[in-house]
Formats: sequence, structure tokens, C-alpha cells
Amino acid sequence: MKDLSNTRRNRSPRIARALLEAGAFTLALAVTVSSAIVAKERTAPALVAMDTTRAPAPTLAAVDTIRPTSRVKSASAAPATQRATEAGHTDPNVRYFNGRAVRPVRTIEMVVTAYSPDERSCGKWADGITASNKSVWTNGMQLVAADTRLLPFGSLLSIPGYADDEIVPVLDRGGAIKGKRLDVLYPTHEIALQWGVQRLPVVVWEYVD
Repeated sequence: MKDLSNTRRNRSPRIARALLEAGAFTLALAVTVSSAIVAKERTAPALVAMDTTRAPAPTLAAVDTIRPTSRVKSASAAPATQRATEAGHTDPNVRYFNGRAVRPVRTIEMVVTAYSPDERSCGKWADGITASNKSVWTNGMQLVAADTRLLPFGSLLSIPGYADDEIVPVLDRGGAIKGKRLDVLYPTHEIALQWGVQRLPVVVWEYVD
């Protein structure tokens, strides 16, 4: 029993020393860990202080675009007007009939009467066909009967007060139309009677070409 007590007394200082060393080691380890944590907190940036914004994406306004300043013009511009090659076309008196240039050649004083294409004017020949074998509706029923010895079929005339003074063709003739006499055509007998008998200067035209 005495030896056992001595042994216990001998071990107690050793155990106390071991416990003291273990405690010192634990304390040193704790200090080391704490120092490391403090060091990291001091050196590492806080999350709230970090710049989390991204660089802005380039906008369309920053893109350099090239736009056409004007449309492509045609290679050649069409002339505004075309000059006539014939000398007669520069004459202010030149007019057109059926798309062809005509000019006045002479004026004849004539007695002008009027007729219609019905029986009251044409009798049994009131078939709607003129002596030149053309319909009375030719040229919009604006035509005249003449003495074809003086003014052959196809002659072009302008008569003051008839057809708005436009040029009209000679496409008919009649037994009473001799010499310097004309008969202008109207669609009805009543309108023809309103014309009466007139002495007028009749202009004769010819084609320039």
C-alpha cells in the first residue's frame, strides 16, 4: 500500500505538467487561429465594398453607321421638250390633225350651210354613209360636204363657229354644193336649221410632212 501511495504521488506532478503543457498548446493554437482570422479580415476586402457592377454593353448609338445621303440619279435625264425637225413645226400657226402637223395654206370666202344625216337633208341617200364611203360618225360627226373639184375628199378645213373652230375633213358632197359652197354636218335637222346660211372665211390646211 505504501509503494502504491508513493507511486501515485510521483505520477501527480507528471500529470499536472502534462495537463499544463496541453493547456498551453491549446491556448497557443487558439491564439494562432484567432490571429489568422483577424489578419484575413484586415486584408480581404469586405463583400459590400467589392465592385460588382459590370461594364456597360455598347449601345446602338455608339455604333457608327453609314447612311446614303441621296438616291442614285438616272444616268441620263429625258429632255423636257423635243424640238421638231421640220422647219414648219416652229411656225406658231402649225396645228395638229390626227397626230400630224398641219399648216394653213390659203383662205377662201365661202357660203356655208348645214345639213343632217337624216331623210330631211339626204333624202333616199340617208344611209349613214358619206359620198367618200365613210361613216357620218367619222371624226365625231364633225365633217363637211364640198365641191370635190375645188376641195377633194380628205381636204382639211377650219370654219369659224363650227366644231369649236377645230380642223375638219371634207368627206361628203352634194348636188347643190357647187363652187365656193360648203355644207357642215350636224347630228339633227333642227340643229342644222339653226346654223342658217353664213358667208365665212374658210381656212384650208395641209400636212407639213
